Amino acid sequence: MSKRSAKYPVIAIDGPAAAGKGTLARQLAEVLELPYLDTGLLYRAVARRVLDRGGDPAHDGPEQARQLVPEDMRRNDLREPEVDQAASIVARHPEVRAALLERQRHFGRARGAVVDGRDIGTVVFPDAPAKFFITASPEVRAQRRYEQRHGQPCTDPTRLAEEVAAINTRDEQDAARAAAPLRPAEDAVMVVTDDLDAAGVLEHVCQILQEKGIIRR
Repeated sequence: MSKRSAKYPVIAIDGPAAAGKGTLARQLAEVLELPYLDTGLLYRAVARRVLDRGGDPAHDGPEQARQLVPEDMRRNDLREPEVDQAASIVARHPEVRAALLERQRHFGRARGAVVDGRDIGTVVFPDAPAKFFITASPEVRAQRRYEQRHGQPCTDPTRLAEEVAAINTRDEQDAARAAAPLRPAEDAVMVVTDDLDAAGVLEHVCQILQEKGIIRR
């Protein structure tokens, strides 16, 4: 599959954890030859800085967000469970989001980009010509998250239930926060990935982008 963008668009991809938005965004950026930004890593990097310094994610995020450097984004410990929880807390702080907002917008301005996160279509790029909200059931997402961390499916019902509970807690926190809550943009295309593999999701989204005239065959 070889496709090129008609101009340098920003494609906004939002959704909850482990729904498949990151996989889609990376593949789409490669197909369209556009830069890719995982904004979740920004918040994880801020959370990691807070934790490393023995700080409180509820209060110390703004200072660390202002001091964020590119090396923080390249750490290999940004997807640990403790960072998951801390990142959700850090992301609720309006000052943290404000500190990272211009960084995200600057990334997409020059040559367009595929950008994924939780508020890309609603806050970061509200005028993006293409917006998608990628989601799946908590059970499917919990299994995917477990496989990401352990490299194999979860066969323990109790452990899987714990993963589902963690997913639900994160969803509630993200949806309830005052600053840029998780929700689909009014003009976002909803994509449910429960019964689609990564290739199927990519093909579906590319077809929509072609129909919109954003990419050419």
